[in-house]
Amino acid sequence: MKNLLEICYLIGSVTFIIGLKMMGNAKTARKGNLIGAGGMIIAILGTIFLHEGPVPIMISGMIFGAIALGTIIGWMTAKKVQMTKMPELVSMFNGMGGACAALISLIEFNHLMSEPTHVASIGTMMAIILGLIIGTVSFSGSIIAFLKLNGTMNKPIRLPSYNVINTIVMIGVFSFGGYIIATGGSMMLVYLLFACAIVYGILFTIPIGGADMPVVISLLNSFTGLAAAFGGFLYDNKVMLTGGILVGSAGTLLTLIMCKAMNRPLSNVIFGAFGGGATAASSDSVKGSIKDIQVSDLAILMNYSKKVVIVPGYGLAVAQAQHVIHELELLLEERGVEVKYAIHPVAGRMPGHMNVLLAEANVDYGKLVEMDDINPEFEQTDVVLVVGANDVVNPAAKSDPSSPIYGMPILEVDKAKHIIINKRSMNAGYAGIDNLLFYDPKASMFFGDAKKALTELVAELKTMD
Repeated sequence: MKNLLEICYLIGSVTFIIGLKMMGNAKTARKGNLIGAGGMIIAILGTIFLHEGPVPIMISGMIFGAIALGTIIGWMTAKKVQMTKMPELVSMFNGMGGACAALISLIEFNHLMSEPTHVASIGTMMAIILGLIIGTVSFSGSIIAFLKLNGTMNKPIRLPSYNVINTIVMIGVFSFGGYIIATGGSMMLVYLLFACAIVYGILFTIPIGGADMPVVISLLNSFTGLAAAFGGFLYDNKVMLTGGILVGSAGTLLTLIMCKAMNRPLSNVIFGAFGGGATAASSDSVKGSIKDIQVSDLAILMNYSKKVVIVPGYGLAVAQAQHVIHELELLLEERGVEVKYAIHPVAGRMPGHMNVLLAEANVDYGKLVEMDDINPEFEQTDVVLVVGANDVVNPAAKSDPSSPIYGMPILEVDKAKHIIINKRSMNAGYAGIDNLLFYDPKASMFFGDAKKALTELVAELKTMD
């Protein structure tokens, strides 16, 4: 039985690696996801049926009942979730993973305390305590991220000297954990550590501004993977260890990529220095005028262009206009217009948000061009159509040292010959600052809900056949 179980874990580990590799390509991502899920099913069933010793019927019933309930809730939630709510769902699922890791540590420490000797190796104690701390921080931090993403907490809360406070609390939590490892501790101390880790997770996430949320999601995801890996060490479970390492390392690499895209060092992320030290520019401080463009004029402009670049943003997801913009793309290409999509690494509310959104509309993945590759092409672009994006195209990142986003690499759409910006209003973006691009002499505002406005544009183009 043990050998069969190890084979199941080996299959699961291999499928995780293969699935992750396949998810790096849009054409194979769905299959890779299914392969990884299949490996997880094999590992779960192997754990249940090949476990050493008989499992009481009542326990088996509870296990399968929990699996069935979780499967139904997860399936229904994932099927019904709107694309605009996907970042919130990812945060919630990630938080549940952290909570599971923390509960494993609490249960295993309780088992340890129930043994007559109460003696455990340093390695076992470290796996329990670190899994508890990191899993709990991931859980409470992900819940705060969820509340921020759904608008319940739409403003960052900054305590005086919050960086100093967060650092002190972090050092205190890990020092407390080290004390428990060294002394053996007690359930009372472990519960107190659990509460302290919850507080730190909240303090860690609560000051974060909206524009930095993709970085936070990546970092918390890596925390959950690391906590799961400690669970793998604790149980000597190879598949749990492999899965945790893959999630943790992938989340860490993605965090580093996000930090580079935001022009922030990782130390700023860890110690909570998100967008601090500067205040957002107000509308009154921005000088200049705006002009709007009618759908008929925009249709003529795009019809006679040679190259059009579309910049998708969160507003595109809100309006669920991804299918309409794909129709616009195909219509322009029929007229000989070259069309590409410019993708900023932190566009939307989570890493890869725009990629997933456009993939849902069957947009050719080869037309999605990353920031570093598309920026040199803007000078040769006739029309840039910005749909719902804001902070990732704001020239203040290059020209205004007082701006919270100063220094962040942006899509340099201001170099294009014509800039069309589709927005429902002149409201600021997720970072809460005004966009200098609106006042660029080459820019025109195309006001309206993205889906409605783009549908009108497509209809107008069709009349020009």
